[in-house]
Amino acid sequence: MAAPQDDMFSLCVDPLKVRQNVEVRFIDNVKGKGIFAKRDIRKGESIFTERPLISAQFLWNALYKYKACEYCMRSLETAEENAQRLSGKPGLSLPRPELCRVRPDLQQACPQCQVMYCSAECRQAALDQYHRALCLGGSHEDPDHPVNKLQEAWRCINYGQLALLRGLFTTALYDEHLVRWFTPEGFCSLFSLVGTNGQGIGTSSLSQWVHACDALELPDQQREQLDAFIDQLYKDIEKETGDFLNCEGSGLFLLQSSCNHSCVPNGEASFPDNYFLLHLTALSDVRAGEEICISYLDCCQRDRSRHSRHKILRENYLFVCSCSKCTSQADEPDVTSDEEEDGEAEGETEDEMTDV
Repeated sequence: MAAPQDDMFSLCVDPLKVRQNVEVRFIDNVKGKGIFAKRDIRKGESIFTERPLISAQFLWNALYKYKACEYCMRSLETAEENAQRLSGKPGLSLPRPELCRVRPDLQQACPQCQVMYCSAECRQAALDQYHRALCLGGSHEDPDHPVNKLQEAWRCINYGQLALLRGLFTTALYDEHLVRWFTPEGFCSLFSLVGTNGQGIGTSSLSQWVHACDALELPDQQREQLDAFIDQLYKDIEKETGDFLNCEGSGLFLLQSSCNHSCVPNGEASFPDNYFLLHLTALSDVRAGEEICISYLDCCQRDRSRHSRHKILRENYLFVCSCSKCTSQADEPDVTSDEEEDGEAEGETEDEMTDV
C-alpha cells in the first residue's frame, strides 16, 4: 500500500520547502504516480533532500571490514585509512585528504553487539527503529542464530563476487603503474567507484569512469595499456559476477521512488555527502507543472541506441520508455550499440511491456 503523501514529505529534510517545490500526482493506471514541479525550478537548484524510509549496508561491506555507520552508512574512516587497510600499506597516501571529514570522537558502539555508529543520534535512531530486534548480543559465533544463518547463506552465494572484488581493488587502486596515469581528480573518481565513498563499482559505474579516462592525454603506449586494463576489468566483472557488484548499501526513498524515468532527465538523484541522505537536483530548467524525471540509466547507457536502451530497461525495470528522445527515435533501426548478443524472445513486442 502506498504511503500517504504527508508521510512521504515527512522524510524530507525541509518538508515545507518540498511542498512548495513539488507535488506527487497520480498520472494513470499505466504510469502510476509522478512528481511535478509546483513552481519554476532553475538548472542546478536543489529540489529536495530526503531520508530513506529504511536502508541497510550490503553484507560484503562487513566481510571486507568497511567501517561505516550501521544506521546512516556514513564512513567511520577516511579514504586514506580505508586505502591503507585494504592495500596493507600503512604509509600509502591519497591526494586531498582534507576532503574526508571523519569525527572519531563522536562515534559510539552498541554495548551488546559492538556495531558502530557515527554519533549518539544514529545509535538511538537505530535502536528505536530496528536494532532491538537485530542485535546479536553475544551470539556472533552462534551458527543457529537466524541472523547468522541468513548471513552465511549470503556468504555462500557471493563468495565468487567477494574474491573478484579483492582482485579488482588491488589492481585498480594500488598498482603503481596504473596510479601514475591519473590526475588527483581521476584517482579520486576511481577510488569513489569501489564503494569507500558510497558509489560502488559495476559495469555501469565503471563505464562512467571509463568515459572520464577518455579525456586524459596519454602517450600511445600508456593509452593502449589503459585500454587493455579496462577491457580486462569488464571481462572479469561479466564473467565472475554477471554484472552484479554491489555498492555500499541500499535504501527505499518514498518521495524519490515516485520519480519516473526519462532518457533525457531533468532531475538527478545523488549522495554528495556520502551517506544515506539523497539529494534531487535539477539538471535543466523545469517549468511549473512539468513532470520531474530521473534516468534509470547511467550517462553512457543513455548515449546508446534506442534499441539498446529499451533492452536494458525491459530486462531490469520491466517497461518500455516513451520519453521524448525515444519517441523521436522510433523510426531508427533496431540495432544494439555494442554488438552484444540480443537474447530477446522472437515474439516479444513493446506492446507487451509497461509504458513509463
